[in-house]
Amino acid sequence: MTTLLALAAGLIALQGGAPANGGPPANDGPVSTARAVALPAPAAAKRPAKAAPPAPKGPFIHRYGDVAISPKGEVVASVESDETFGGSEKPHGAVVIRSAKDGAVVRVYDPCERCTYAGLTFSAQGDLAFIASDAAAGGAYLDVVREGRLLTLSGVKGVANTPRWSPNGAVIAVLHTANARKETGATQAGGPQVGEIGSKDDEQRIAVTQVTGGAQTHFVSPADTFIYEFDWTPDGEGFVATAAKGNGDNNWWVAKLIAVSARTGTVREIAAPTTQLDFPRVSPDGKTVAFIGGLMSDFGSVGGDLYTVPFSGGAPKNLTPGFKGSLTSIVWRDRAVMGTALIGAEAAVVSIDPGKGTVKPLWSAPASLSASDGKVAFSADGRLVAAEAQTFEIGPHIVTGLVAAPARLTHDNDALAPQVTARSVSWTSDGADVQGWLLSPRDLAPGRTYPMIVQIHGGPSNAATPEFVGRGPVKALTDAGYFVFLPNPRGSYGQGEAFTRANVRDFGGGDLKDILAGVDAVEKIAPVDDARLGVYGHSYGGFMTMWTVTHSHRFKAAVAGAGVANWVSYYGQNGIDQWMIPFFGSSAYDDPAIYDQLSPIRSIKNATTPTFIYGGERDVECPAAQSIEFWHGMKAVGAPVSLVIYEGEGHGIRKPVHVKDLETRIAGWFATYLK
Repeated sequence: MTTLLALAAGLIALQGGAPANGGPPANDGPVSTARAVALPAPAAAKRPAKAAPPAPKGPFIHRYGDVAISPKGEVVASVESDETFGGSEKPHGAVVIRSAKDGAVVRVYDPCERCTYAGLTFSAQGDLAFIASDAAAGGAYLDVVREGRLLTLSGVKGVANTPRWSPNGAVIAVLHTANARKETGATQAGGPQVGEIGSKDDEQRIAVTQVTGGAQTHFVSPADTFIYEFDWTPDGEGFVATAAKGNGDNNWWVAKLIAVSARTGTVREIAAPTTQLDFPRVSPDGKTVAFIGGLMSDFGSVGGDLYTVPFSGGAPKNLTPGFKGSLTSIVWRDRAVMGTALIGAEAAVVSIDPGKGTVKPLWSAPASLSASDGKVAFSADGRLVAAEAQTFEIGPHIVTGLVAAPARLTHDNDALAPQVTARSVSWTSDGADVQGWLLSPRDLAPGRTYPMIVQIHGGPSNAATPEFVGRGPVKALTDAGYFVFLPNPRGSYGQGEAFTRANVRDFGGGDLKDILAGVDAVEKIAPVDDARLGVYGHSYGGFMTMWTVTHSHRFKAAVAGAGVANWVSYYGQNGIDQWMIPFFGSSAYDDPAIYDQLSPIRSIKNATTPTFIYGGERDVECPAAQSIEFWHGMKAVGAPVSLVIYEGEGHGIRKPVHVKDLETRIAGWFATYLK
C-alpha cells in the first residue's frame, strides 16, 4: 500500500505564492461590480519542498477527492489523503497529478499545510485551478498550476468554491462569500442565533479573476442574489446560473435559472421551473441550457430528468419523462449531453440525445462514482472519463479510460480486504420495483440466525449506494455479527421520477410499507432472526425511525439521528422551510392538518421500542429541538430512551472525537437490546 508520504518523497519541489504564515492576504476580498480590487500579483518564487509528514499510524485508507481529467486525457488530478481508521484527526490532503496511462505520480502540490483543497478543474488549454481553504484564518486562495508551476492568484476572506475557467483560459470565476458567517450549505453548522435574527444573510456571488495582468478580482453577480451553481457561456461573455434572493440555505428549492453578464453583472431570468434544478449547462452553440430537474430534498443530492430551455428564455421541456432511472450529473459534449445516472442498483455513464431525449447507457457498474464536477470527469471530446470509484467490498480507486470501458488506474487500497459481503436485493411493493442492499459479516456460521439492522437513508430524495465498509457504524455492526439492510423505498432515486415523487404527502406511509416488505424479502434469502431487528436512520432516516417506532413494534431497538418529531413545530424551527412546500403541497400555516398527520409525536403513546436519539447543537436542517421533543415524549410514555446533543455540530456529525463517540453509542445500544 502506497502512502501519501511515499507519493511526495523525491518529487518536484513545491512552488507557490501563499504567504509565509499560511494565512490569506489581508483584504476583504472582491468588492462591488462597480470597482475592482487589485490583489497581490501571482507569486512564482520557488519554495522549498516541505518536510515529509508523519506516516499514518495503524491501518488506513487512501482517499481520492475531486477527481479531474485534463482536456486531452493525458493526466488525472485529485486531492489525495491517508485516513487512519479510528483516527482522531482529519487527514490533510495534497493535490496529486497522475499519468492517465499508468497512474504514476507526476506532481504533488501542497502549498498550505493547514488548508483543504477542492474544486480541481482544468482549462481548455490544460492548466489546473483549485481552491485552498484555510478555515483557521477564515479565508481561501485561488491556485493555478501552469506548466508545472504553482501560482497563487488571489487570497480572500470568507468562503470560496467551484472555480471555472473561461473558454479562452484568461479568466477564472469562483463562487465567493465575503466574510462568511458559516460554511456554505444548510448541512453545515449554523451560526450563533443571537442578536437580530434574519437581519443579514451570507451572499454567495460570482467573482472573476484575471489569470494574467495583475490578477485583478471583482464580483460580477449582484449582492442581493445567492448563486448556487453556474457555468460560462461558450462566448465567455457571461454565465448561466441557478439563483434566488435572500437566505441561501433556505431558497435553493425556489431557485430560478438566470443569465448573468460578465461585463455588467446584469441579470436576466431564463426560466422559473416548478422543480428543483441542478447542473445548469449551456450548449456549445450557446442556444440551449440543459439542467437536471426533479423533486430533490437537499442541495447536492441530485436526481431527476433532463430538461432543456432556450438560452433566450421560455418554458423548460422535460426530455426524459419516462426514464426508469435518475440522472445525477450532466455536461455538453459536441451536440450530445453526457452524464451519469443511477439506474436501479447501478451507477451508469450515459449519453442523451437532446433532440429525441433517448438515454443510452455507455457503461454501468454496481458502484459509487465521484469527481470534481459531477460523478465523472469527461475529457474535452467526451471519449475519456475519470472518477473515483468504490463498492461495499472494494476500496476507493481512480478509474479512467474510454467512456465505455474505464479501468482501474490506482492501486493504493489493493491491500484492503473486504470487510462485508454485499448483495443487491429486489422486491415488489404495491406493484412497484424496489431495490436495496444487504450487507453481512464475511464468515457466517451454518445453521445460525443473525440480528439485522435496517438503516434508512436521508433525503428522502436520495439513495443508498455502495461505499467501502472500512470504518463507521456499519463496520462496527457487521463486526459484531449483524446483517445490515439498506433499502431504497419510494421517494428514493434510481427507479424514475414517478417513484421519487411517490411519497409526496405520504411520509412514513408507502415508504415504511416498502421497507417492511423489503425486510420480508431479506428474511426469505438470508438467515435473519425476525425477533432481533433494529432500525437506524439519520435526517429523513431519523424521522422514519421515529415514525417506525410509533407505528410498528416489529423492531426491538432503534437509533434516530437528526430526526423530525413534529412537522408543525419543525416548520417554524428549521432554517430551510422552503424544501417542505413541494413535499407537503403548501406551508404548515396553510394546511396544518397534513403536517400534523405525518408527525411521529402524535402517535408517541404507541412507542415502546428502546430508542437512542442524537443530533447536532447547530443543525440548521433538523434542529436539535426536534430530538429533544421526541426524547421528552418517549420519557413521558415510559419507553427506554437516551439523547445526546453534540456540541458545535451541524446536520452531520463531523468532528472525529464525536464520530467515534457516536459509533460506540450506536453499537452499544443495539448490543444491549438485540444481543
